[in-house]
Amino acid sequence: MVRWCRAGLDALAAAREEIDALNVYPVPDGDTGTNLYLTFEAALQEAEAAEPTLAATAEAVARGALLGARGNSGIIVAQMLRGVADVLSRPGTTLADGTALADGLVNAADEAYRAVADPVEGTILTVARAAADAARRRAAEPVPTLPAVALAAAAAAHEALDRTPEQLDVLRRAGVVDAGGRGLTVLLDAFDTVLTGRRPLPGPRTVGAHTVPAPVRQEPPEPPAPEPAYEVMYLLDASEPEIGTLRRTLAGLGDSLVVSGAGERWNVHVHTDDAGAAIEAGIAAGRPHRISVTYLAAQHRAPEPGERRRVVVAFAAGDGLAELFAEAGAVVVATATGHRPSTGEMLAAADRGDPTRTSDVVILPNERDAVPVAEAAAAELRTHHRRAAVIPTVAQVQGLAALAVHEPNRAFDADVVAMTAAAGQTRHGAVTVAAREAVTMAGVCKPGDVLGVVDGDFAVIGADLLDVATEVVARMLAAGGELVTVVTGDGAGPGLADGVARAVRRGHPEADTVVYRGGQPRYPLLLGVE
Repeated sequence: MVRWCRAGLDALAAAREEIDALNVYPVPDGDTGTNLYLTFEAALQEAEAAEPTLAATAEAVARGALLGARGNSGIIVAQMLRGVADVLSRPGTTLADGTALADGLVNAADEAYRAVADPVEGTILTVARAAADAARRRAAEPVPTLPAVALAAAAAAHEALDRTPEQLDVLRRAGVVDAGGRGLTVLLDAFDTVLTGRRPLPGPRTVGAHTVPAPVRQEPPEPPAPEPAYEVMYLLDASEPEIGTLRRTLAGLGDSLVVSGAGERWNVHVHTDDAGAAIEAGIAAGRPHRISVTYLAAQHRAPEPGERRRVVVAFAAGDGLAELFAEAGAVVVATATGHRPSTGEMLAAADRGDPTRTSDVVILPNERDAVPVAEAAAAELRTHHRRAAVIPTVAQVQGLAALAVHEPNRAFDADVVAMTAAAGQTRHGAVTVAAREAVTMAGVCKPGDVLGVVDGDFAVIGADLLDVATEVVARMLAAGGELVTVVTGDGAGPGLADGVARAVRRGHPEADTVVYRGGQPRYPLLLGVE
């Protein structure tokens, strides 16, 4: 379950922009992929902290998704995960033969339909039902293996997704499939990949890549009805008997109503012209909190021109690096050792940099695994009418190079281009010590071997930190360079950085060397060449 959550989040990160571009229903706000990513990120965080049993993990996934659900599709997926958890948390349940998975998907589809006040076919609901039905049929056959059931569900979901334009006119007119349904296929594909190693074929990367039936009518379509002005969302602590009354009240106030949850904790979503009445309905039912009201029309309006402040958010892998980034004007995101930052932590850093939440934001992920997290944070910022850009820095030294050319008074686009160019012109390397035997690009390493990394690949294996570091820098300088950056971390003994600087002066006297204390774990040295 935890491996599936990780794979699902990575797959949603890769498909996020595609899903956002498909988003035309129920409102064309272009954020379904981002909302699904943020919802599933919250689910993963709970899963990783849960007791390592199937029941506890399934409950944690459902709880995390409910608390972190964003948007219409996010709340529906959260309710589907609740349906799966209700099955997997039954005493004695295992995932051994695929029967429990099939039962879980059937319950998930049932729960999703119940959560939506006015179910519409041609949406994520239809895709969920098709996946559940296929899983149930496969589980009823002799020897229902888990991989076979998972594959049947994923294949049926793709077939149902391709049919969504035939079922929902707004999709047919736009020439796209349903965005929420596409997100569900991504998650089902990820489960199949975790079980079998099989990789799904690349999904459509642009709007209209699916074959969509030609329009039957030739007369001009009727003008669409005015959309509600506000999206209202809140978490609600309330007893289950109160939820029926709440649903009826909210159904009379607007559309796109989804209420998901169980027991005493619920997540409420509705589009309405009367945001105040929607919140008051929640107060009548229980205790609403984490209330969010978004003016939907503003999501399609460009920001007002004029002077705007700028916040740079940077992920730092050590206390010394955090000080360096802060001195250069960035708001720093620091996490526990070995953990990448979450989207929420990046958004919180942007708010620390400007509590008015009006500034433009530039994000430096400074680690390969943090890039999709930064992109999701930027997408979320844009839904709140803030300009946001991600500089694709995959190493701490690239972040330092980008910040070195940052000019807060320069035009936003010009600043982003300059920072991107500086990061892209910085080769990055590192030196670390192997913890176990493994096969690398440079050969087989043993525990205790010193490993040299060049641009993300293990390129050198040796016995001495200085010898390996010198070789790494020499390889990076082979194509030329003007500045060598050395960042010391845990395990960098006295004289190691000075030894690298002396080697650079001997072999490349035209290059300058600067040394910083980074304090990063696991890597005695981080190295950069600009």
